[in-house]
Amino acid sequence: MADERNQDPQMDAAGLYREEMITDRKVGAIRQLTPVTGDGAPDTTRPMVFVGQAEIMTNMGPVPLSFEIEGKTLADAVAGFSAAATVAIERTVQQIQELRRQQASQLVVPQGGMPNLGPGGPGGRGGGKIQIP
Repeated sequence: MADERNQDPQMDAAGLYREEMITDRKVGAIRQLTPVTGDGAPDTTRPMVFVGQAEIMTNMGPVPLSFEIEGKTLADAVAGFSAAATVAIERTVQQIQELRRQQASQLVVPQGGMPNLGPGGPGGRGGGKIQIP
């Protein structure tokens, strides 16, 4: 089934937001999404949305995090940043651990079945020692 979002790339005129980036230049950033009308005027009938952004360092390099922060004002979002980031970090760590478990449990079987594993293996001559033909 085709993804409906890709078939009609029209913007939703009733769901427009102006985006502002706020940062402390230390821990992360907050994207403040202010609802606007089609002509760009503030839309006071819809709430602002706050999205936190941060990075965690892993042994494979930095992993970006993006998470929604509850709050009605920027001050609420700043106060809630730490708790929302902690939840996002825990969720990301769990996802990384699950991916590692899945990757470690994968068995790779060559196409065409198992090969002759040589002396000592199935189809081999046994003995387990190096034999010169």
